[in-house]
Amino acid sequence: MFAFANLCMYFRGTYSVWISKIQVNHPAVLRRAEQIQARRTVKKEWQAAWLLKAVTFIDLTTLSGDDTSSNIQRLCYKAKYPIREDLLKALNMHDKGITTAAVCVYPARVCDAVKALKAAGCNIPVASVATGFPAGQTHLKTRLEEIRLAVEDGATEIDVVINRSLVLTGQWEALYDEIRQFRKACGEAHLKTILATGELGSLTNVYKASMIAMMAGSDFIKTSTGKETVNATFPVAIVMLRAIRDFFWKTGNKIGFKPAGGIRSAKDSLAWLSLVKEELGDEWLKPELFRIGASTLLSDIERQIYHHVTGRYAAYHDLPMS
Repeated sequence: MFAFANLCMYFRGTYSVWISKIQVNHPAVLRRAEQIQARRTVKKEWQAAWLLKAVTFIDLTTLSGDDTSSNIQRLCYKAKYPIREDLLKALNMHDKGITTAAVCVYPARVCDAVKALKAAGCNIPVASVATGFPAGQTHLKTRLEEIRLAVEDGATEIDVVINRSLVLTGQWEALYDEIRQFRKACGEAHLKTILATGELGSLTNVYKASMIAMMAGSDFIKTSTGKETVNATFPVAIVMLRAIRDFFWKTGNKIGFKPAGGIRSAKDSLAWLSLVKEELGDEWLKPELFRIGASTLLSDIERQIYHHVTGRYAAYHDLPMS
């Protein structure tokens, strides 16, 4: 197993040459994506089981300009109690401790989230976006300080955004150095690196950026901020998952994957779980290695669980977002 120190040492030699020669087979990726989209999903009790599993992978997110301490408190309560208890009892799952994987907020709201979760008596991690989210176009010093402040306030996971211009202009060593500084600023906090794949220009760039982010010490690689025109797509996901697999084969290090942006329906979540299972195996189907960034997905999953239990679809007021 390679240590990250060795990756640092080799990057400017063998690995930098290797990165420059990478090419992705675009038609093959599209064919694989079509297979995933055409597949029929599981039904009945199997669907309910997979949907409950999907809940445990969600980074329940609010990244709005009108976020306040009160709606952060509601978000955290929903993270602890994502599915109505009577529905869980009907499925005999009320004592399994089902929660979302984390809550994700802006840096200025980390303290609110930490306080709300502590009051709720749970240890769900608080994730914070940082480094000039979503554009990543602020000064590097400011971006690093934003990480440090979020960690000081109690964030245990940091979702950073890369400077896309470094990818588009082929400055791979500069990208590597930038993410290494993010890694250092995070300290003990988990580093999730957002590639903003919809703005990287090509699938080849997505693979290269994925590999460099992992070499630089990222714990997760993430598709999107959710603010781009194009967010999480299956072709991009396939390329990123293959990069994770290649990195694991080369180093023995398991890196997590987080799709985000546009994942709104329960059916979507099942397709993403299926893709990760097929590409990386059951080992990756745990919150330590797989997350789904979403703000509205949980509502649809709970609606589908309600339908499975009662045989009818819930009215809006039956399942409020807490």
